[in-house]
Amino acid sequence: MKACGVSGADEDVVLLELPDPPFPGPGQILVAVEAAGVGAWDRLLNGAGWDVGLRPPAALGVEGAGRVRAVGFNVDEFAIGDRVLAHEAPLPGASGFWAERVLLTAAHAAPCPSGLQPVEAAALPVNGLTAWQALAMLGLGRGQRLLITNGAGNTGSLAIQLAAAMGVEVTATASASATDRLRGLGAAQVVDYHDPNWPDQVRGRFDAALIAASGTAGAALPLVRDGGRLCSLTSDAPPPERGITSTNLYVRPDAAQLARLAAQLNEGTLRLAPEPLPLREGPAAFARVAAGRTGGTKIVLIP
Repeated sequence: MKACGVSGADEDVVLLELPDPPFPGPGQILVAVEAAGVGAWDRLLNGAGWDVGLRPPAALGVEGAGRVRAVGFNVDEFAIGDRVLAHEAPLPGASGFWAERVLLTAAHAAPCPSGLQPVEAAALPVNGLTAWQALAMLGLGRGQRLLITNGAGNTGSLAIQLAAAMGVEVTATASASATDRLRGLGAAQVVDYHDPNWPDQVRGRFDAALIAASGTAGAALPLVRDGGRLCSLTSDAPPPERGITSTNLYVRPDAAQLARLAAQLNEGTLRLAPEPLPLREGPAAFARVAAGRTGGTKIVLIP
């Protein structure tokens, strides 16, 4: 099958021809991939950064959407032909979503709403689950205040929407060009992170901070009230102080959460702006994402 991935540890991302995944074992499904998401985290898969069970030569990718082609023993929730979306880690077939077919754990897959297109579905899992799980960790309620750094990124923009829908007042850091878009998603205030004095522009103390940009936790922590919470998505949560809970978050598969997110995306209460590209452009797409040259757009590969 056609794939995009790596031929060995620490090798460049290239186009590959790989054998088909094995027939699903107990609790597994084989999925014909219709679209697969590309994220900055994918650069961590081919080394010591994030061990997802990849065994090169193998396709990269830990999220996507497609149709079930085969089901293993003890799988009752899906049948052949069903559409699904998933974030999968570790990868039971030792190879990922940037391919024509992928082996998944059935319990990690969510049904894809009939009105949701594959490109939209594939753009959702990792960023959506990360935003959902971070907000759950922060435990905010109506009327409370949240600071999100890198609000224009894929995770940040989803977190803005989810938090605003909960009645949380959101302030986000972003470039000036993203201000109107983020206000349209629900941000009450957007400050330009290019200004080294951006912390002076925010109004008062926050109940919590969500760190989605490396190197911003140190500036955000003083803006959190005593006893508040900070959640870092960039593995740089600072030591706690003033009773503030400071924690790093690492996304985990969760089919129930993903199903609820997919329903919101299908209903239009969540918005994404993915850019579809053919699988043959995978190496160049990966290079763009790894270098941060997407302008906040989610890239999705189509086999």
